[in-house]
Amino acid sequence: MEDSSLLLILTAASIGFIHTLIGPDHYIPFIAMSKAGNWSKTKTIWITTIAGIGHVLSSVVLGIIGIALGIAVTSLEIVESFRGELAGWLLITFGLLYFAWGIRYLYKNKKHSHPHFHEDGTFHTHTHNHLEEHAHVHESKKVNSITPWIIFTIFLFGPCEPLIPLLMFPAISHNVLTLVLVSLTFAVATIGTMLVVVTGSLYGLKMISFKGAEKYSHAVAGGLILLCGISIKFLGL
Repeated sequence: MEDSSLLLILTAASIGFIHTLIGPDHYIPFIAMSKAGNWSKTKTIWITTIAGIGHVLSSVVLGIIGIALGIAVTSLEIVESFRGELAGWLLITFGLLYFAWGIRYLYKNKKHSHPHFHEDGTFHTHTHNHLEEHAHVHESKKVNSITPWIIFTIFLFGPCEPLIPLLMFPAISHNVLTLVLVSLTFAVATIGTMLVVVTGSLYGLKMISFKGAEKYSHAVAGGLILLCGISIKFLGL
């Protein structure tokens, strides 16, 4: 292998790592939803991995199509920019809706009392919350079951901006093998960094007591995802 090809592969690893680390949207949604949905470690790893594969593969496929059809890199960058805008707005929308649902969940979970008067003159109060009702339990399970698919869809639209112009086009100027190795290296670095940050953060959070604050988890998760979308759309992260 030529030194220039090896350098390109090492660059792919570095860019994949840095690109993921400085983009909070690559890990915060998984951390937030894992805590809010009480996902197992295995489920969190699988969802993060599958979303990461969709995230990288969508850009790889676009890059291969562009190379095969001889499309200019500037045209592909326009497509990737549009996908980035779309992913940002999707995160904002999902975060806002989930935040609103979290506030509603919090309200439904709020305990309140009802007075009861009896014919013999006795009086007592009955304390409960609406989430104890059967319908609301199923509503919570339904939301937790569809959120992984929503996150996967958002990541499928989300582009890996540096992959095509900085790595794939220079790689194909060497040979197809270099293109494959560069793409694989970038994918492993990106997904690996996502997994390390997500699992490491969840392990750290386990050491902090959130007793009594669990009821806020859905609203907090929605707020964090909303902030991720805003950071992509308006701060360019």
